[in-house]
Amino acid sequence: MTASYAELRAQLDTLTTEAFRPELAGIDQMPTLDIARVMNAEDATVAAAVAARLPEIAAAIDAIALRMARGGRLVYAGAGTAGRLGVLDASECPPTFNTDPAQVIGLIAGGPGALVRAVEGAEDSEELAAADLTALALTEADTVIGVSASGRTPYAIGAVEFARTRGALTVGLSCNAASALAAAAAHGIEVVVGPELLTGSTRLKAGTAQKLVLNLISTITMIRLGKTYGNLMVDVRASNEKLRARSRRIVALATGAPDAEIEAALAATGGEVKNAILVILGGVDGPTAAEFLTASGGHLRDALAHRADS
Repeated sequence: MTASYAELRAQLDTLTTEAFRPELAGIDQMPTLDIARVMNAEDATVAAAVAARLPEIAAAIDAIALRMARGGRLVYAGAGTAGRLGVLDASECPPTFNTDPAQVIGLIAGGPGALVRAVEGAEDSEELAAADLTALALTEADTVIGVSASGRTPYAIGAVEFARTRGALTVGLSCNAASALAAAAAHGIEVVVGPELLTGSTRLKAGTAQKLVLNLISTITMIRLGKTYGNLMVDVRASNEKLRARSRRIVALATGAPDAEIEAALAATGGEVKNAILVILGGVDGPTAAEFLTASGGHLRDALAHRADS
């Protein structure tokens, strides 16, 4: 037991995310505003740490988009905060980009219950990660992104290692250099944000960095897949009144058409924003717009170009 604890402590001592900052040892005695200023200054360094890794992030995104264009899925796998961030990013893709819920998936060690409370021992199991991915019937078209602040979480590493045995694309996102997770993945992304304000509390800068990187991955991948037209979310799913209003506004911004024409186009396309834009800009009816978009793989610009050439 003592040896095991000593080994674990030695491992933690090597991690930047676990480093102790003696200059902050008296932070609990500082005025609230001063603590807030220190914490805000710490957070301001995160974007620069992400910027340093943009080439690796972009390379991973291009590889992910290629696989997803062939029908592959994007799977996040992590424990604790990292797992919750993956589930959050996955859950936001259907309403934002009209993806099937099974297209972008978030796995958290311990299952859905771990979203709101810790599940003892779950993050320490590589076998649990393999079982979770086996249940998804992983294929070569899929991508698995292991997310772990330390870069040593067995669940995240196990997910990546299992995915590689299935021929899937693998990405390892961590916040320590020379991490085991990055080494296990085809694409290693190590965003080194430095020691936390509270020693070892990786829900802070490390969590912010992971959220920023996941935003980049999912958003740009969807742009590459034709889920946007310029910076407009033309695949938005209008599931409530706010989103229905947003849909009308997106069509207006893309086309400059009057309200009556917009309403008619949305009615003719069953409320599909992308199709409605093509109806207006391409001068086609609803079924023809759907045919053009299918032929262009869902890319609105390509469908418009095809219409112009026909």
